[in-house]
Amino acid sequence: MAWALTAAETAFRDEVRDFLARELTPDLRAAGRRCSGIFTDHEFGNRWHRILAQRGWSVAQWPVEHGGTGWTPMQHYLFASELAAADAPPRAPMGPGMVAPVIVAFGTEAQKRAWLPGIRSGEDYWCQGYSEPQAGSDLASLQCKAVRDGDHYVLNGTKIWTTHAQYANKMFCLVRTTSGGKPQQGISFLCFDLPAPGITIRPIISISGDHELNQVFFDDVRVPAEGLIGEENQGWTIAKYLLQHERGGAWAPQLRARLRRLQADARAAFAAAAPDAHEADDMALRLADAACAIDAIEATELQSLRAQARGEPPGIRPSMGKVLGSELRQRLTELGLDIAAHYAAANLPLDDRLQQGAQPIPEEAVFAMSAYLNDRAASIYAGSNEVQRNIIASRLLAN
Repeated sequence: MAWALTAAETAFRDEVRDFLARELTPDLRAAGRRCSGIFTDHEFGNRWHRILAQRGWSVAQWPVEHGGTGWTPMQHYLFASELAAADAPPRAPMGPGMVAPVIVAFGTEAQKRAWLPGIRSGEDYWCQGYSEPQAGSDLASLQCKAVRDGDHYVLNGTKIWTTHAQYANKMFCLVRTTSGGKPQQGISFLCFDLPAPGITIRPIISISGDHELNQVFFDDVRVPAEGLIGEENQGWTIAKYLLQHERGGAWAPQLRARLRRLQADARAAFAAAAPDAHEADDMALRLADAACAIDAIEATELQSLRAQARGEPPGIRPSMGKVLGSELRQRLTELGLDIAAHYAAANLPLDDRLQQGAQPIPEEAVFAMSAYLNDRAASIYAGSNEVQRNIIASRLLAN
C-alpha cells in the first residue's frame, strides 16, 4: 500500500498480521490460493469464518451492538488487504455481507435475534434466491410466486444460479406477492429454512468444472410468514439496498494478491522456458500495466473510504467498482492463461500438474484455466456491467 499509515493504523495492521500468522493454517492458505471463484469452497470458507468468529472478527463491518468491531473505514481496508496478502480463503458473503445488513436495516427485533447470531458464528449458511431463468439482469420480471395462506406463504416457481445452495441451511428470496402494475411493486423479501418439503436443489456444473451453482425448484413450499422482511411488496426497495452491499467492498486487495502470484509464476515460467526477450518483455509490460490499473482502483476505493467517513451516501461508487474490478479480474485471468501456457499441463491429473518431475508447477498456473472460465461470469453477476454502466450514465447525465 502506497499511503502513509498513522501509528494506530500500523499497530492495527501488525495485530492483524500476528493473528494471521498464528491462525491461518497451511491448508487454509492453499484453499485461498486455489480459489478460482468468487469465494472458496464451503469446507474451508466456513472453517475460516468460525476462526474469525472466535476472535470477534467474523462480522467486522456490522454495527457494534450486533457483534461488529467499530473499526474505522481505513481499518476495514487494512484488514481486507492483509487477508488477501496472506492468501486467506475468501468467505461467502451471502450471510455476513448481504442478508445481514438487510436484517439489521429492515428486520424486526425478533428476526435479528433469530438470525444474526447464527450468521456471526458460522452456524448458519445462507444462499440467495434472486435470479430466475427469465429474470436475470431484468430482475424485476421475476415470477416465483408466494401466496399468503394464514401464517404461511406458499411458494411455487424456480430460482437459478443459486450459489452454494447445496450447503445452505437458510435462503433469502425475492418472490412475487402481487401481479399487475409496475413489476417492481409486487415483490417481497422472504427468509426461510432449507431444506423444506417441496424444495428440490439441482446442481449446475459450470464450464470451469466447479459445482458452485444450482437451480432451486419450489413446489407448494410452505414457509412461515414471520420470515417476511419489511412490509409485503416492499421487496424491491430491500433488494436494491442489498445489491449496494453485494457490489460494494474493496476489489484492490484481492486483485493485488492475484497479481503478486502471477508475477511470481511469470518469473518461474519464463526462466524455465527460456523464451525470447521480446516475449518476456511483453509479459512484463502487461503485468506492469495491470499493476497500474490496480493502483487506480485502490485510489478510487480510498476516495470512497474518505467519503464514507464523512457520512456521504455511496452513490454510483459501487457500480463503478463493480465494472472496474470485475473487468480487471478478467484481464488477470487472461494473463494467467498466457503464463500457464509454458507448462502445457492442462490435461494432466491434479497431482501430476502440481509436481512434474523434479520441478513443481506453480499453483497459479495449475488453476489458471479454472480461474479464467469461472471469471467469465464476473462481468455478469451482481448486476451485469452493462446495467452498471446505465446506472452510472443515468446518474451523471441527471446532474
